[in-house]
Amino acid sequence: MKALKLLILLCLSSNAALFASENNNTLDKFISSYKKLQFQYDDEKNEAQSSKLRDSWIAPLQLNYSYKKSNPYNTKQTSQNAAIRMNQPIFQSGGIYYGIKFANASKYYTKCSIAVAKRKMIKDTVSVLMQIKQTQLKVKKQKLQIENAKINLEQKKEEYFSGQLDSGFLDNAIIQKNVAISALYDIETAKEKLVSSFHTLSDLDYKKVTIPHLELLSNKEFITHNLVLHKNEAEIQKNRYNKNVTVAKYLPKVNLTAGYNWSLTTNQAFQVGQKVVSNSNELAYYDYGLSVSIPIDINTFRDIESAKVDYLKAEVVQKDKQRELNYLYEQVMHNIKKFDKKIALSNENIELYSKLLSDTKKLFSAGYKTEYDVKTLKNSLQIQNIDTEIYEIDKQLELLNLYEMYANGGE
Repeated sequence: MKALKLLILLCLSSNAALFASENNNTLDKFISSYKKLQFQYDDEKNEAQSSKLRDSWIAPLQLNYSYKKSNPYNTKQTSQNAAIRMNQPIFQSGGIYYGIKFANASKYYTKCSIAVAKRKMIKDTVSVLMQIKQTQLKVKKQKLQIENAKINLEQKKEEYFSGQLDSGFLDNAIIQKNVAISALYDIETAKEKLVSSFHTLSDLDYKKVTIPHLELLSNKEFITHNLVLHKNEAEIQKNRYNKNVTVAKYLPKVNLTAGYNWSLTTNQAFQVGQKVVSNSNELAYYDYGLSVSIPIDINTFRDIESAKVDYLKAEVVQKDKQRELNYLYEQVMHNIKKFDKKIALSNENIELYSKLLSDTKKLFSAGYKTEYDVKTLKNSLQIQNIDTEIYEIDKQLELLNLYEMYANGGE
């Protein structure tokens, strides 16, 4: 029971802050109003269905009424009948208790499932936004590479016309410039596709919204507050109570029966000898009692075994998912370390290009280097800075795979 109460609290907090740097502000703003409304309707439907399931043990009252007219022996006759019947289970060998527990567990399982689906959509939306920002950086980088390719082409032209190079080097420079421009077109096309995807998921303007910053999670945090594992735990509880309900279904059941009956007949005609006699009659009475039943079904043990297998399987699925998530965490951390190495390399290149640019500017002032050399190194330095930003977003995209399932118990 303690586990179930903890599970309920975790599921209720599943729509809380997703990212540590968001200061407990929810990320619902990233998905469109229509999609938020769909999840709201899913929650409302879950509330209604779970309440219906929880109270399903309460039997309905049967209300009946009938009215008839006839004319036997040429006499107009009417007949009215009304009844209220109740056949209410009051004891089902624990079936009522476990049925209510099963309904509550089903409610929170569905609630967690909705939260997982919503979190997946938020993650997809934020991922697309991050990729858009990353593609914008790639466009800037590619334009700098095009500028360098053009500078290289101008240098090759001058060297060619001065007789220092043959046409093959000039041709290669032209090809490099065209390849760089073509690559820019591909990047811009990819960006347009990402923007289109973002518009289908969100109402926000990608140009104005900023991407959230994700902090590193420990493996313990990731597993302890994992929304998918919470959902699986809810399924275990649901299947455990369902197993108990299935067993109780084949045990003795006691019902309270009660009813009230009323009938009214007017001008009831019947023949006595040669005469036709008619009279009116009204009758009202009640009844009550108990009924005991024990179902004997050839499939009893098969049904119970099936429910038991569902429960055992849910436990195995939970353990398997936890192992899978541990490997996911290790893979994400491994990928982040690779990007950290790339960032470190870019930082080394930044220091190198900064020194080269400084020295080249001095040599240019002294007349030993051309303006082309200065511009090329300046562009290369900017490219390394952009690479660092791109790798940082790559790290965020990796962390997003963890935060998709992370419920940090915020507001």
